[in-house]
Amino acid sequence: MSTSSSTGRVALVTGGSGGIGQAVVERLVADGFSVAVHYAGNRVKADTLVESIVAAGGSGIAVGGDVADENAMQTAFDQVEAAFGGIDVVVNTAGIMILTPIATLGLDDLDRMHRTNIRGTFVVSQQAARRVRAGGAIVNFSTTVTRTSFPGYGAYVASKAAVEAMTPVLARELRGKDITVNTVAPGPTATPLFLDGKDEQTIQNLSKAAPLERLGTPNDIAETVAFLAGPARWVNGQVLFVNGGLA
Repeated sequence: MSTSSSTGRVALVTGGSGGIGQAVVERLVADGFSVAVHYAGNRVKADTLVESIVAAGGSGIAVGGDVADENAMQTAFDQVEAAFGGIDVVVNTAGIMILTPIATLGLDDLDRMHRTNIRGTFVVSQQAARRVRAGGAIVNFSTTVTRTSFPGYGAYVASKAAVEAMTPVLARELRGKDITVNTVAPGPTATPLFLDGKDEQTIQNLSKAAPLERLGTPNDIAETVAFLAGPARWVNGQVLFVNGGLA
């Protein structure tokens, strides 16, 4: 399911078919973007989101592939450019999270998580650096746990700290191209990924941890991405902690 347009600004959102990614897609569409909704495995969910975008008068396509596979991502970028004529914004929300103490984490899980979170971000950022048009933006994703250091998050935080380290380097490498590169680091956010496996008491404790005394919502995060994708032309090479004041 797709509709194409060669006018206006164009965004590609990896992991765009659910959770924070879906909220980002919906916010960018509301801001007038044509959006490519990337999925890794659930094409039906991505197609359903695109159908809703098109039904509401927006413009979107679904593109698939493993973010860590350079050939798949080259094809995905090709598809976006063929549909819309170019790319202005790339948002890297795709990621996986396996929570286990460092002492007991299986190394296969470590490798799987780092393949998606580090290599995947690198592959997509590499394509974005080659293709995003002047005036555009690249937005990566980290986590507030790089500051809060919660037990059980060691391998996940290691992968996201790598993303934070890559971001200012790429921003500097794109000197003169008028492309910003930033990272959004959400705090506890009410998504299925976050809520899965947590009991009610744990959720309540986390919801009270920030001074604003609630969990974040996907829309809270999408608002920050929209800022970086649009008016925030003087914010570059930064990590924005979007967490209600948690850390």
